[in-house]
Amino acid sequence: MKLFFLDCGTRDVTASIGLLFLRITIGLMMFFGHGLAKLQNFHQTLEKGWPIPAIWPLSHMTMSLSLISTIVAEMGAAALIILGLATRPAAFVLGFAMTVAAFQVQANAPFFGASPMAKEPAILYLIPCFVLIITGAGLFSFDNPLSRDKRRRRG
Repeated sequence: MKLFFLDCGTRDVTASIGLLFLRITIGLMMFFGHGLAKLQNFHQTLEKGWPIPAIWPLSHMTMSLSLISTIVAEMGAAALIILGLATRPAAFVLGFAMTVAAFQVQANAPFFGASPMAKEPAILYLIPCFVLIITGAGLFSFDNPLSRDKRRRRG
């Protein structure tokens, strides 16, 4: 199991360049576009009312704990994805947050739409998380030197 979490996945150079681009762009967009904005407007966001997911055990969280968890996922997991450090667990955490956002918080919202309350933006962040869980971070990541599996892998 440890090999799966810290393995960089593919060591093919071309695929690794693509994964590096994916990690950096998605991670920076999530970190600055969503997580940092929530952190900077923490008290205002709580005053407006932050949703608590209606699934167990998340339904037992307070509003502030729910917002803190979202910020940790959107900033902490995004930072790990950018670095390529513990990429698969970080992608799982961020993907879980996007799943909750799309199918719990915005359950009654339309799938597509110009409104930010549509499911589409959360799902568009969820897709790269699936890709990173399956493929790993690639050759150009901090997971690569930490990987103990030094056997040559197929590209």
